[in-house]
Amino acid sequence: MPSDYIARDPRTGKAISKRVLSYKDEDIRMLLPSSGPWQRIPVMEILSLASGKVKKIELSHTSGNGGFAGRIDGIKALNRVLDVDVEKGHAELLNALDDDYPDVRIAALKAMPSFSLRKSASIFRFLSDRLIDEHESVREAARDCLKLLAPIFPSGCESILRRELRNDVKKYRIDAFEALRLTAKRWPEAGCLHLDELIREEDADLRRRGSKILKTIASSGGATGWDLISWSLQDEDVQVRRNASQTFITLANSEPRIAIILVESAIGEEDNVIRKNVIRTLKKLDVQNPRVTRMIIDGARSRDVEMRKACVSQLSIILSGDRLREVAEELLRHETNSELRRKLTSLSIDITMEGTEIEKNRFLAPLEYVEDDSDKEQESTKINKLGKGEDDKQELGRRDGEGSR
Repeated sequence: MPSDYIARDPRTGKAISKRVLSYKDEDIRMLLPSSGPWQRIPVMEILSLASGKVKKIELSHTSGNGGFAGRIDGIKALNRVLDVDVEKGHAELLNALDDDYPDVRIAALKAMPSFSLRKSASIFRFLSDRLIDEHESVREAARDCLKLLAPIFPSGCESILRRELRNDVKKYRIDAFEALRLTAKRWPEAGCLHLDELIREEDADLRRRGSKILKTIASSGGATGWDLISWSLQDEDVQVRRNASQTFITLANSEPRIAIILVESAIGEEDNVIRKNVIRTLKKLDVQNPRVTRMIIDGARSRDVEMRKACVSQLSIILSGDRLREVAEELLRHETNSELRRKLTSLSIDITMEGTEIEKNRFLAPLEYVEDDSDKEQESTKINKLGKGEDDKQELGRRDGEGSR
């Protein structure tokens, strides 16, 4: 198993950091072919079946439902060979990948992801060839294989993925971008390398598809990822900008300082979708931050009524006292929406001075209770009565005692 595999930046040769554990911790279940007779082939029979030296073997009824296994099953089972037979298994896999029969090539492609964890040399060249195979069924199997291998070997699949991302056939391009998304999720730096190229392409479709993956690397791509988002927010294509704005909420939760900078650059956007993303993000940010305060006040002057409503609703949270009334009065002079005018009017009034009597009274401090002479007399009377009652009880008790004698 290639536990020492190191993904490298194809430009600099430097190692690319990853977010997962080493390959000894790889969950191989996702890489295996679908269940079948290959799982019940005796280990010592796998190579002979995969090579075609043995056409077919009968499976034991004690290990399952019996039946037969042929070369296709033997190829799928190559990942199960003993450690001493890995080299031979690797050779048989490469032979199968270049076989004359499409079914054999498909079987080899299905076996490739799991076997690659044991030995990956040369398999990427064969994968590249199978992606342009003359048979559509083989090409489809190769695209599925790429989606599994690219997140594990980003350097090995780097040139293959670059080519497939720019494929003119729509469904091929869709599969390639899914492979890139999975790669970016696991290896953010590798994802950023491809996205850095894609957002510079003249083809708007490439920029749009690439910008959809920005959300995947928003919280893990570091400064490079933030730059990619910033550049995409300046793209001439509105869909690219929309996709970039989808990262705001993620950044507000993980990198609020960066989110503030990006939202600040997009707050003047005229597109409704982007404005909605800005509004949702503003509600997530720390309103005590001076830059956020300024953005909310600026947003209350926006030409978009929904933006103004969202920002005006937060004015009483970020401001108070004379400053709140000054801002509300200034906004009121330019506001035309009746609902917002009522809201701003209520914010611009000093209730303690201009409110109704009931409203003014809410701000009055309660009077302290002061005892007068009559209260003292009543309290003294109560004490005297209580004292007399105690004396009467004692006298009654004394008389009862004498009577019993």
